[in-house]
Amino acid sequence: MGLGALIALQYKLFVIIWFEGISVAYARLIAAANLDVDSIHGKPSWWAKFKVVMVYTINVGSMKPPVDALPLVEEASPHVRGLVTTWREGKNASAEDLKPDGAIVVGTIRMGYGHHRIAYATTSWALGMGKKTYFHDLLGLDSEEAGLIKTIDKFYSQISRIQAEFRAIELIWGYLTANGANADLARQFALVSAHFQTLMAGFPRDTPIISTFPYVGLAAVACGFTKVINLVFDNHAQSFHIVPGAINLIQGPTMYHEFLRMGVNPKDLKIVGHWIPKDMVDNLTYDCNARKERALAKKPTRVLCSVGGAGAQKTFVCSLIKSMAERIKKGTCQLLLNAGDHTHMHEAFAACLDELQIPYDTVDTLQGVHDFCERMRSKLEPKNTVTIFAFTVYFPAVATTDILCRVSDVLACKPGELAFYPVPKLMLRRVGDHEYYSALRCSEVGDGTMELREVEEVITYLDIFDAAPDCLVSMNDAILANAKIGMYDGCKVAVEMATGARPIR
Repeated sequence: MGLGALIALQYKLFVIIWFEGISVAYARLIAAANLDVDSIHGKPSWWAKFKVVMVYTINVGSMKPPVDALPLVEEASPHVRGLVTTWREGKNASAEDLKPDGAIVVGTIRMGYGHHRIAYATTSWALGMGKKTYFHDLLGLDSEEAGLIKTIDKFYSQISRIQAEFRAIELIWGYLTANGANADLARQFALVSAHFQTLMAGFPRDTPIISTFPYVGLAAVACGFTKVINLVFDNHAQSFHIVPGAINLIQGPTMYHEFLRMGVNPKDLKIVGHWIPKDMVDNLTYDCNARKERALAKKPTRVLCSVGGAGAQKTFVCSLIKSMAERIKKGTCQLLLNAGDHTHMHEAFAACLDELQIPYDTVDTLQGVHDFCERMRSKLEPKNTVTIFAFTVYFPAVATTDILCRVSDVLACKPGELAFYPVPKLMLRRVGDHEYYSALRCSEVGDGTMELREVEEVITYLDIFDAAPDCLVSMNDAILANAKIGMYDGCKVAVEMATGARPIR
């Protein structure tokens, strides 16, 4: 055999071993993850396998997913009556042994405010049905796996804040957040999620799991839980939203059709409605009629402006405050600013109002929020035309927007999870292109606007509200009509499925 032929043979053997090595590595990862992700997304090409193996190795190395259960304990929530929170054993001296018999687990992670908001909405329905309910936040469990989630969350929040201030970066980030339809991303998501099995494995496998973030659902399926219900967020179908082996619940028909086009089996999908807290749904008729009454009486338009969990859009909201200054001073508009637990947002809002010489009140406790709402329900007006709500802890930051929605005429926010809420909405500039589709859903069901990317567009709507009550009245009428067909009952249906009160299939 000549030298050239020998080199060619060696090259061929190298290629065969290389190709076979990637395929073997991919097969081992999928088997270790215990997730049949390819049943949904089809068999991957060699190049797809290569990308998945490389990204996985960069993220978590070559170690196998841990399967030993992280020892868990439980404690009554200090914020929500009847709710039970989970802790890692040894990290909370007042916690007690886990007693999960007959309970429902609502699993989530903090990735902004949205997934916690959806989780709390779901727990409100479970508690309302008298079920023992766990709020199981994977990010709150002190462990190596939770540390990995924190790293991902920190990166997401930082990029969200940066892109909201710079349009060029917004274009890149927008493209990335709207193009998760790639099946390779779903495979990477699934393999990383398998490393979170240890965070779920402390519960009996027949415990119903309701997931508000795919990491939770994927880890639960990998653990072998027999009833996993995955609440799909947003209104733009992306492959990583779907949890193979779970029943995936969808808020509206657009995503349902898109998932079918992507090849997801119809038996794994069901349209159930929006993820809304029980209190808002139970009082929907009263609240809509109260808003209509205010609009017809030409009361000042009460605008709730709520920032997201990433703390983005500081410049946009401050510009909006400046553009609203004259109507605020005249008393034709009232502004409720929820800065959440973001000190930089609170300081920016306060500095902006001081510069404009607009007096404002500050509410910094959850009891203060409830007292404020009781005043509004008694048909009294706020003490000042602007009220800032700002907190140093996380829960009130999330809960305050839900509570204030009931006494607000209109909610102004980015088109995230709040785009689905039963309150008239002004959809502000998005943080990621995937949010465009949530604003589209909001507009098409009639309870809010399309995305308003410029401050001037928001002001145009405020002019419309000032001129005549018709627009706000029509939004509230749409909410009332939507409620009659169960559009806001998504969390209720999910809990009924988890408890067996409603068939899953």
